[in-house]
Amino acid sequence: MATEDKSKTDSIISNLMGYIDTRLDLIKLDLQTKLKEIFVSTIHGVLLGLVALMVLLFLNVFIALLLNDALDSSYWGFGIVTLFYLILLVILLVGLDKKVFRGMADKAFKNTIYKSDESEQTI
Repeated sequence: MATEDKSKTDSIISNLMGYIDTRLDLIKLDLQTKLKEIFVSTIHGVLLGLVALMVLLFLNVFIALLLNDALDSSYWGFGIVTLFYLILLVILLVGLDKKVFRGMADKAFKNTIYKSDESEQTI
C-alpha cells in the first residue's frame, strides 16, 4: 500500500512539474510574442517618423523657396517660415498645459497595457 501511495504521489508530482513547465513555456512564448510586436511597432514608428520628418523638411524648404520667389527675395521666405515655427514654439511653451498631452496619452493608452486590469476591476 505504501508503494501505491508513493506511486500516486510521484505521479501527482510528475504531473504538477509538467504543468509548471508548460505554464512557464506559455509565459515565455507570450513574452516573446509581445516583445516581437513591440520591436516591430517601434521600427515601424521610427521609419514612419523619419519619412514624415523628411516630408516636413522638404515641404518647408519648398514653401520658403516659393515665398522667396513670390516676394522676389532671397531670404524673406525662409524668414517667414522660421517666424511661423517660432510662434508655434512660443504657443507650445507658454500656451498649452501638459494636461492636454496627458489627456491625449490617456486616450491613446486606454486599450493597451491596462486593458486587462480594467476588465478585472469590472468583474
